Amino acid sequence: MRQTLDLPGSPNRTRVVVAMSGGVDSSVVAGLLKSSGYDVVGMTLQLYDHGEATHRKGACCAGQDIHDARRVAETLNIPHYTLDYEERFKNAVIDRFADSYAAGETPVPCITCNQTVKFADLLETARRLGADALATGHYVHSAPRGEGRALYRPADLERDQSYFLFATTRAQLSFLRFPLGPMTKAETRAAAREFGLQVAEKHDSQDICFVPSGRYADVILKLKPEAAEKGEIVHIDGRVLGRHEGIINYTVGQRRGIGVATGEPLYVVHLDPAGRRVIVGPRDALATRRLHLRAVNWLGDGDIAALPEEGIDVFARVRSTRPPMPARLLYCDGHVHVDLSGAEAGVAPGQACVFYDSDGAGARVLGGGFIDRSEHDGQAELALRRIVGREPAIAAL
Repeated sequence: MRQTLDLPGSPNRTRVVVAMSGGVDSSVVAGLLKSSGYDVVGMTLQLYDHGEATHRKGACCAGQDIHDARRVAETLNIPHYTLDYEERFKNAVIDRFADSYAAGETPVPCITCNQTVKFADLLETARRLGADALATGHYVHSAPRGEGRALYRPADLERDQSYFLFATTRAQLSFLRFPLGPMTKAETRAAAREFGLQVAEKHDSQDICFVPSGRYADVILKLKPEAAEKGEIVHIDGRVLGRHEGIINYTVGQRRGIGVATGEPLYVVHLDPAGRRVIVGPRDALATRRLHLRAVNWLGDGDIAALPEEGIDVFARVRSTRPPMPARLLYCDGHVHVDLSGAEAGVAPGQACVFYDSDGAGARVLGGGFIDRSEHDGQAELALRRIVGREPAIAAL
């Protein structure tokens, strides 16, 4: 189970910092690199370890995980350090999450965490320690391409984490390594058993680590109590159906717990924070085909501004749990847009849209961005413009 990392020099002269979360994936990365002769240093980030989160099964970054990472390091006989990043994590991830959610968006904090705390702060710390690379337990693959490195989907598509890493910059990619890219989860657990690691059968973390109750609204209320302003629940046809206790209790696509009954299934179609309104309608009103993106990170060849006027064919993904679908990527006057080949339901601002050159294992990540707004199909878009005064699409597109 030897691993080479496309780094100059022999492994015994190459220092690699491994971001160890206490889970089986990053633990196996440390084991693979240690057994391959690299000078391995384990680092665990103390991000959030308060109250219930310490004891909640499935919550990452908690006290038990730090303990597990330390035990793995002892088993592998590598140095291990725990870094207190709680304040940085709160400022860069939790506060941004709260602001975005209160603005009617559906943020993805794991992307922000990778973008800031892990691949910026931790990466810089690894450099200061004289490391030649930072390795993580993400299921993605990277390889040399041109003068840098490119990012690809892994062999195990059920574990694909490329959606959460689209914001990784070219400079960061050159320093990062992802040894689990060619492996399946079953192979990872088998390796953990072979290394004698106590975490071989440990369950994967699934919750957002700073939402121990599983209710996002609880976190928002604690950080931004003013976000719980009451308002109207409005049908997309303009009828006022009732009142709500704050838009932070709703997400686009939500079906249950809306708080009104009309004899027809209703879904949250749009959140209007300026008007404190929750816009609801039938399921077909959720259908979305055009996405307007912000904060786009381009990892494809050349410059995104050099795309042809008619755009390029890509495969786009608007949720980590959905496969990429055919789409067209367009760049016009500094704006990036994605036209989906088929309608996608429940697309919300704040989510990520990631684009690839194909849809299978080994597909290259061309980049991605955060959804600034989406356009609904047909009459639903016209109705939303009437209700919330949305600007029409850019005429050039």
